[in-house]
Amino acid sequence: MNMMKYKGYVARIEYDEEDRIFVGRLAGIDDIVSFHGTTVDELEAAFHESVDHYLEVSVRTGRPAQKPYSGNLMLRISPDIHAAVATASQVRGKSINQWVAEVLDKAAKI
Repeated sequence: MNMMKYKGYVARIEYDEEDRIFVGRLAGIDDIVSFHGTTVDELEAAFHESVDHYLEVSVRTGRPAQKPYSGNLMLRISPDIHAAVATASQVRGKSINQWVAEVLDKAAKI
């Protein structure tokens, strides 16, 4: 997976063949925070520096830094799927939220 994590932020990493550099951008926020490096060590240092700078600017300006995700997820699914999910969670002695969180956690592990 082409990603890095730091202080709760995740960055997607790509390689720019033309410039021969790694380029990263924070994922999950609307603000644009990007960085680059020619080596993995440079890239990681630039990532940490970019996140730290983003958080510092947020404090200095009084504009809250965006959090990658709130933890709330709204889904629209068919009534049949909803019923199946409710049944599956109930059989396991869990709430829908608990069961779905576990299923999504397992599915998201790459």
